Amino acid sequence: MTVASLEAEPACPEPAVVPEQSGGRRLRVERRRFDSVARETWDGLAAAQTWATPFSAWAFHRAWWDAYGGNAHDETLLVLDAAGAPVGIAPFMHRHQVEPEDEATHTTLRHGHAIELTPVPAEAKTIFFGASYHADYATLLAAPADLPDVAEAVVAHLADEAAVDPHHPARWDVVDLRRLRCGDPAGDELAAAFGRREVASGWTLNVEREDVCPVVTLPVGADLDGFLATLRKKDRHETRRKVRRAEAAGPVRLIDSADPVADLDAFIELHQRRWGADGLFPPTSGGAQSRLLFRRLFELFGSDGPLRLTFLTVDGRRIAAGVHFETADSYLYYNAGVDPDARDLSPGVVMAERYVRRALANGIRRLDFLRGDEPYKYEWGARDEPIIRILVRRADASPAARSRSA
Repeated sequence: MTVASLEAEPACPEPAVVPEQSGGRRLRVERRRFDSVARETWDGLAAAQTWATPFSAWAFHRAWWDAYGGNAHDETLLVLDAAGAPVGIAPFMHRHQVEPEDEATHTTLRHGHAIELTPVPAEAKTIFFGASYHADYATLLAAPADLPDVAEAVVAHLADEAAVDPHHPARWDVVDLRRLRCGDPAGDELAAAFGRREVASGWTLNVEREDVCPVVTLPVGADLDGFLATLRKKDRHETRRKVRRAEAAGPVRLIDSADPVADLDAFIELHQRRWGADGLFPPTSGGAQSRLLFRRLFELFGSDGPLRLTFLTVDGRRIAAGVHFETADSYLYYNAGVDPDARDLSPGVVMAERYVRRALANGIRRLDFLRGDEPYKYEWGARDEPIIRILVRRADASPAARSRSA
């Protein structure tokens, strides 16, 4: 039974034109350890997927497995053509909804409002996109023309009763694929492939909105004043007032760190000063995992990659820090910290204004605030872009099966 609970508004963006399909090729799926897939193969397929983001990069997944490999089990699926050439990757993991160690390792990456979703039993053996606890976007990795066949092959593999991990032989209870961007054809193809097998396999398929990513679309050719003119009068006035006050205190600069690994502790300090016990880096094992994740992200993406650490300074004093990704047309604003003692200088507003200035100067069209509907994002004119969840539940998943070790 398919349950469609996707809200009609906001609308999905139009999908890109997909080249003519290959015509139902039979592809082979192999379960591989993440470690066994070459970085060049992974990133080549990610580059071919026009909806992929830096969250799909090998470096992001490598960093995630380095930090959180003890919290999940590898379920990477490599899709091969008849000649044995890789044509797709399903970057999956599996785990129980709630693992015994979660209380000790719990950490929070986003602070938006909770969205009510179809619940999954805590003991269910669940397949997720890899790294999706910390990634804001996820997708299949394949060229657009290959996506229908890759999605069909992946779902056929999941339906195959013999295709189980010998180290964790219990069948999956739930496939819970989150972080799919609305409009990504990978989501459409996966939903269609699951739907074709739903009745025969005794599955229940849900497609629902998981969350939103507020995104600012910057006007072509506009300067800062031109952009601010598109905002609500109150928001425009408050932004200008707060920026002038900061500028009166001394020169305001947004500076990229030349050595993010060395400067990571300074970012962590500002982040924790803002978020405290709700932050990423509390003095717990979960906080240690977050520290390792961020360190590995900067190490693996390297100085030529899309990941940036920036500091906002006023008169030479660091009052805020941000971590973001840069792509050809977007800034993806991943996380931040501010100095509470500098609240009179409105560090959050001023840092966002400096990001907008930089984006306009560099011809960037999108400032993506990523998941969460925090009010400040809409003060910059952001519009919601939905994030989709595909949920598949097995009707024959017994409590006894769910209680077996994953």
